[in-house]
Amino acid sequence: NHRIERNQISGHRDGVYLEFATGTLIRENLVKQNIRYGLHFMSSSNTQYHGNIFTENGAGVAVMYSRQIKMHDNKFTGNTGPAAYGILLKEVHESEIFNNEFKKNTVGIYMEGSNRSLFRSNDISENGWALRIMGDCENNLFTQNNFVGNTFDVTTNSDHNWNSLNENYWSHYDGYDLNRDGYGDRPYRVVSLSSVILEKVDSSYILMNSFLFNLMDQVERALPSLIPESMKDEKVLMTPAKVGVRL
Repeated sequence: NHRIERNQISGHRDGVYLEFATGTLIRENLVKQNIRYGLHFMSSSNTQYHGNIFTENGAGVAVMYSRQIKMHDNKFTGNTGPAAYGILLKEVHESEIFNNEFKKNTVGIYMEGSNRSLFRSNDISENGWALRIMGDCENNLFTQNNFVGNTFDVTTNSDHNWNSLNENYWSHYDGYDLNRDGYGDRPYRVVSLSSVILEKVDSSYILMNSFLFNLMDQVERALPSLIPESMKDEKVLMTPAKVGVRL
């Protein structure tokens, strides 16, 4: 039941580190330029994080082995590097991540072994990968989020998907809305063929943004055969959802 609020934290290995610290409130902090994580906590359930800025850290925020976390109205920006994330979720369950901004990170959101959480009304923009979700994640819901200008929207290491993506806005969606109900008339397959290849063959990074990759992605969208069939948004928003991060 601690409170950590209105601090400026920089230049450390981890800006804030918590372990077995349940019921903690972290709010309105500026956490920047730390060597590893801006915020790192393990086994600290029933905690809340809001109104914080995590920027230019080695790998943003890491949340591990916890449940019933609420993270809202935070900014995760400029966390870049070969293994950098806006937020990393490992074995995090029954949590809510809403009304946050993930911008210009190597990976916006990385998830592993995390289940039954809600991701709602987040702006996820200009990241290398917006969402990397591993095959051991189940029953998570992504809705009313804006995926804008990311190199790759979603990537996974599995041929199956046990999560739901519904009513999100995707800037890469090239569909149409003939009946003008505000939703695309065809689903959006959120995993591109080029992201699948990059996930499996490291040396293929040399082909990123190449004509060959773009051509393969177009063909795969028209005749899908290699990307996970279940990894799609059935009800695509044609205009961005209203998201207002309050700091």
